[in-house]
Amino acid sequence: MALHRLSCEVVDTTDGLTVLEWLASTPAANQAAALAEAQEVLDWAWQHFGDRHGPAEDGGHWNHDLQVQQEADGWHSVALTLTGSPEFAQACLAAFGQTDED
Repeated sequence: MALHRLSCEVVDTTDGLTVLEWLASTPAANQAAALAEAQEVLDWAWQHFGDRHGPAEDGGHWNHDLQVQQEADGWHSVALTLTGSPEFAQACLAAFGQTDED
């Protein structure tokens, strides 16, 4: 599955989790497409790891946070943060044609 508006930054934490920051900054005309891509990533996560959703401290393998903002200059930002186990992160990156080196 190719994403055209979201890009991913990967951060490994000291507690063994991986943070995937899916980010897009677009003009208003492209905001819906960026949101659709974020939904596509979330749909994939729910489909493949839905039974393991939740904070790591509660035994979950992944959790998420979605932030959408309108910037002062008329641009819109979408930030989908997925925090999960290395297994989850690797599968997610592979599903969207990414690697942790991208």
